[in-house]
Amino acid sequence: MSAFSKPRVHWVSPIPDAQTDIAHYTRRILPELAAATNLVLWTDAESWDSSLDRICPVRHLDPDRVTPDDFAQAGQGEGPDAIFVHIGNSWVFHSGLLRLVRRIPSVIVLHDLAVQELCFDAMHNQRFDQSIYEAEMARWHGADGLAKVQKVFDGKMTPIELSRDIPGFELTLDRAVAVLAHTPAAFDATVATGMVPAYQLDLPFRPSETPVSSRRSTEGLLNFVQFGYIGPNRRLEQVLDALAPLRDEINFRFDIMGNVWDPEYLNDRIDKLGLKGRVEIHGFVAEAELDAKLAQAHLVFNLRYPTMGEASGSQLRIWNASAASVVTDLGWYGSLPDETVFKIPLQEEAAALQALVRRMATDRNLGVQMGAAGRTRLEERHTPALYAKGISEVASRFASDGAAALLARSARNALQRSPDPTALLKARLVHHLEN
Repeated sequence: MSAFSKPRVHWVSPIPDAQTDIAHYTRRILPELAAATNLVLWTDAESWDSSLDRICPVRHLDPDRVTPDDFAQAGQGEGPDAIFVHIGNSWVFHSGLLRLVRRIPSVIVLHDLAVQELCFDAMHNQRFDQSIYEAEMARWHGADGLAKVQKVFDGKMTPIELSRDIPGFELTLDRAVAVLAHTPAAFDATVATGMVPAYQLDLPFRPSETPVSSRRSTEGLLNFVQFGYIGPNRRLEQVLDALAPLRDEINFRFDIMGNVWDPEYLNDRIDKLGLKGRVEIHGFVAEAELDAKLAQAHLVFNLRYPTMGEASGSQLRIWNASAASVVTDLGWYGSLPDETVFKIPLQEEAAALQALVRRMATDRNLGVQMGAAGRTRLEERHTPALYAKGISEVASRFASDGAAALLARSARNALQRSPDPTALLKARLVHHLEN
């Protein structure tokens, strides 16, 4: 592919040194993405890792002021500019991008289907307008949906609980050209709106050139790990509760690496459960230190409830280390091949976790084949090269998808205004979504 035939891609995302896995994901794929497209990287952060500028141009944007012309001028080439904007569930990194996608036609890279925490935190921190949020919830979910939203404002429900019924991703669709999802759940939910074309690609991760050398002991201490950006839905409290009764039965150490939602509360909980000395919260650590711990881990906890319609960059890193992990048998995690992860039911979570730990204590090789199968899946389906090729193909359809999305929205609006929608209008809507 010549430089002139490459699509022009504007990639709007958190980038290093931002402490979010979406920034790490962008860094992992950048060389291949820059090779497959004419790439410009954009961020609303005031500073970034200067080494990124050696791979592609990096530009700063004001999400409330940038215009399509600004993107076009930065691209400096012929043909349409394909703009990709990344939406996750952290208000710190995505509040501005949420405002941006409501102004600028773009491909929404939907990392989290459920973005209610993003919305409520953004409103709380005066980064998103409450009247816009309420109008969109009423538009998409009617009076019943708005009543549920009010329960959150009144403190009778949490945003996570609201997400189970109303994920909230629809707020990103008003100007969307298309949606790129990493899970079947997010893809299906987007298609069901009837608003925009949707695509699905496997979340990428750059495998180490050779599998991480295992340093897992075959006797003595069992090493457990949990890592990432750990909120209540990551089930850390439940893992601690399940491990506590085993503290005198099984010799284990549990390292928690990453930012947790309430370190003081969790450390107090660890003390009360009698796990001090066995469990340590390290906080955010360098990738090399994390990978070294994963190379020693006999089991990695990667549980989720509720799931947010997300794929797990953490799971890809676990597979890269050829490590065994345990996941909740729900969502994307439940769809993974049985030979690549241990799956446990939510309803019997504690008993299932304890049974698994006991099995690992008696058979240190239990996770070896599972780790190898996960590494194989990573290499076959999740490489940056495959992902960059997919992005190039999505970008090449930006203009046609934009036209289809505009027509679909027009048809949908006509259907909503009509007291008796005709078969002709319905057929028109279907036609525009399928072509």
